[in-house]
Amino acid sequence: MARLTNEIVIAKAKELGFDMIGFAKVEQLNKETERLKQWLENGYHASMDYMKKNIEKRFDVRNILPEAKSVISLAINYYKKDQHINKNGFGKISRYAWGKDYHLIIWEKLELLEDELKDIDPEFISKSYVDTGPVMDKVWAVKAGIGWMGKHTNVITREIGSWIFLAEMITNYEFDYNEPITDYCGTCRACIDACPTDAIVEEYVVDANKCISFLTIENKNEIPENFKGKFDNWIFGCDICQEVCPWNKKFSKPNKNHEFNSVENKELKIDEILEMTEEEFKVKFQSSPISRAKLNGLKRNAKFLIS
Repeated sequence: MARLTNEIVIAKAKELGFDMIGFAKVEQLNKETERLKQWLENGYHASMDYMKKNIEKRFDVRNILPEAKSVISLAINYYKKDQHINKNGFGKISRYAWGKDYHLIIWEKLELLEDELKDIDPEFISKSYVDTGPVMDKVWAVKAGIGWMGKHTNVITREIGSWIFLAEMITNYEFDYNEPITDYCGTCRACIDACPTDAIVEEYVVDANKCISFLTIENKNEIPENFKGKFDNWIFGCDICQEVCPWNKKFSKPNKNHEFNSVENKELKIDEILEMTEEEFKVKFQSSPISRAKLNGLKRNAKFLIS
């Protein structure tokens, strides 16, 4: 029976298309959990009440996998050079949602990776997530040395910027651990100053109530009138804080995963959305993250952009 090493895991993960892999020792997330509780108390989670659940699992991943020793953090670049058509009559889609739902793609890669690692050592036990479970994925990415937490609360890497999807593998294995890297945001305020709705209420703190991404996706209510004229044609999500980031301007590079190269839903014609039927919506967005907004939500967003 062979022993797994950092090098073996990295090699296998890169074969499957993961761009960055880091290793962190399992520990209780005391400071991070306190910050989360304060964020919730401030009501910055808006209507995302699921964030209040499973705090004990976010605090300590051993409440998910009792034998956990390490968290393997994985990142995949999804950047494409294509740019939006930014004009009236079109609604812009956040870059992450231009093609197939990344959850479906990454889950498959994680399952393959887990199977390969278990083939090498059957004693390897793991539990994996792609931002849908009670795990602080950004925190673990920082602890594993993938990057640092930007002031817009996205993880920024020195190698490829912040256009990355994150995944975690909680495991009973011990590895050589990475050190967190320096926060290179410095005095930069580009993301804070560029946000048209002032959603970044202070450095490293986002108020979802004001965030275009929340308002156009998770939000089930009407969009408040005070945001009229501030959406810059975003109909699903928003990339402004990442687009203005100097690290992305300098270090973004096209991804190597063909699964993320679709630009089918880069922008949508507002008239077509307003006339779309439920059946047409299901067919067009069957495997797309856009399905999360549901047709009613997408039509609400379209009407908001033209009203």
